[in-house]
Amino acid sequence: MPTLPDSGFNRVAPFYDSLARLIYGDALQKAQLHLLPFIPDQSKVLVIGGGSGWLLEQLILTGKQLAVLYLEAAPGMLTRAEAKYKSITQPHACQITFRLGTEAALQPHEHFDCVITPFLLDLFPPKRLQQLMQKLSAALTPEGRWLFADFWPVQQPAPWWQKVLTFGMYTFFGAVSGVEAKKLPDYSRHFQELDFREIATRPFYGGFVQAKVFERVNLSQKT
Repeated sequence: MPTLPDSGFNRVAPFYDSLARLIYGDALQKAQLHLLPFIPDQSKVLVIGGGSGWLLEQLILTGKQLAVLYLEAAPGMLTRAEAKYKSITQPHACQITFRLGTEAALQPHEHFDCVITPFLLDLFPPKRLQQLMQKLSAALTPEGRWLFADFWPVQQPAPWWQKVLTFGMYTFFGAVSGVEAKKLPDYSRHFQELDFREIATRPFYGGFVQAKVFERVNLSQKT
């Protein structure tokens, strides 16, 4: 079993995208696409846990000039992302850096205008998630945006079918990928503790998936 939950996705890299499409259709992709207009041109962007590279391709297709650090803990996922990037033949203005590792691989001098966590934060139990989010918050510029796409039921308590899906996900990925979390996090509490405020949101897949944009509270109060 891997030390960190996200590194365990190396084992499911060959079929993860197909499995996600089988269960959720294009909902997960739509949630991530919803976030792209919130990325300013000429931004420094951190994509952490982006998987096999689908989101990276979409960032390039925006036509924006971006400096992207693609940070991925699963070697199999990172290899696929690099291969997908190499297959892009159209000219673009993005500068892409690939790095194998978790948030611990971020350097103290590295700061980003946008941090994207695509279906990453649900993997971690509370203490580990708090450490991860603190690290990402420190890497985000004061005016930066946190772009979030993940499983976050709109309806509380969640409908029965969402509870079944949640149980199935954690059971499967706990066994196959070493995911340590047992239930969806209290995202709101974690963002509030870091002084982030939601400025945009949109639900997908019957309200089970949400795309959200966060900014620091002080910045939000000025706008």
